[in-house]
Amino acid sequence: MKRKYIWILIVGLYVLFIFSNSMKIADTSSKDSGRLLYLIQSVFQYFELNVYWLTEHVIRKMGHFAEYSLLGMLLFGCLGAQGMSEERRWTYHAASGFLVAFFDETIQLFVEGRSGQISDVWLDSAGVAFGTLVMMGIYFIYKRSEILNAKKL
Repeated sequence: MKRKYIWILIVGLYVLFIFSNSMKIADTSSKDSGRLLYLIQSVFQYFELNVYWLTEHVIRKMGHFAEYSLLGMLLFGCLGAQGMSEERRWTYHAASGFLVAFFDETIQLFVEGRSGQISDVWLDSAGVAFGTLVMMGIYFIYKRSEILNAKKL
């Protein structure tokens, strides 16, 4: 019983983290992306690799995808702990992932220097789908190993 509420709390806090990133004004958000870009470029330069293609725009889009991939993973765990039918679970999963992305981009419409973009809603939704697929793969491997171990006994 407690497990399902802990999952809800974790997902809720993570959604607040996502929304807090969207509430940052453009200059602050750009500085955050710029620092990450510099760090990644420094690592690549250390290994003498050219990353001319890596721009702040690419960092931002990768950030969207990564942020929402983690959301997909968390939703997988959260909705799995709720004890609902598979159909209802996947409906809630898809709807939750899309709605968080939709509201995230809507928030940006009201923040100085930011703009909400439908392409980012699609990118975010793809991130949720990717994170979900990763968790499905992990779950499948786990269940498969359980079955194989049971057969050995």
